[in-house]
Amino acid sequence: MSLFGIGSRNQRTFRPKKSAPSGSKGAQLKKHIDATLGSGNLREAVRLPPGEDLHEWLAVNTVDFFNQVNILYGTLTEFCTQSSCPTMSAGPKYEYRWADGVNIKKPIEVSAPKYVDYLMGWIETQLDDESIFPQNLGAPFPFNFQDVVKTIFKRLFRVYAHIYHSHFQKIISLKEEAHMNTCFKHFVLFTWEFRLIDKSELAPLYELVESILQL
Repeated sequence: MSLFGIGSRNQRTFRPKKSAPSGSKGAQLKKHIDATLGSGNLREAVRLPPGEDLHEWLAVNTVDFFNQVNILYGTLTEFCTQSSCPTMSAGPKYEYRWADGVNIKKPIEVSAPKYVDYLMGWIETQLDDESIFPQNLGAPFPFNFQDVVKTIFKRLFRVYAHIYHSHFQKIISLKEEAHMNTCFKHFVLFTWEFRLIDKSELAPLYELVESILQL
């Protein structure tokens, strides 16, 4: 997909890429995403296609955005280290602590790379759980599916916030800023379309978000 191609030298991911939910519906929606992104109209690309199921659309896009952030962060792993980023932060005002509610119930302070490692592992667990992200066409989604999706997007936003605040100069030197800005614009438009992230959570990048949404 040319819009999100970032050159072979940076095609290593932080974790292995995930595939869209199997079955004809998942593949069909993935083709629709690729086709509309290819047109360059991101506002059109995020909209629920007529007649499609909202949960199916959220599921396929969640996998796509996980992969995008995965690739972006993968280009920075040698620069985002425990010593350079001892806390997961987005500028001096915002610091994120990790808890998954299962293995780590009380939020703990960790370095940025450790936070992203925990986060990507946690998202993978959600994506691989067929009771949350059904693989078979027509299988029901859980009643709390949108809550799970909102938590995933809220936490993926934190990776963008950290990269913009702590590593954007490195992104520029790698000549990846246009790609990153396009990915983030797509992410913001999608989360806004479906109200997936509370406005307060967007504060670390709110000026950038405002410029994208033209509020």
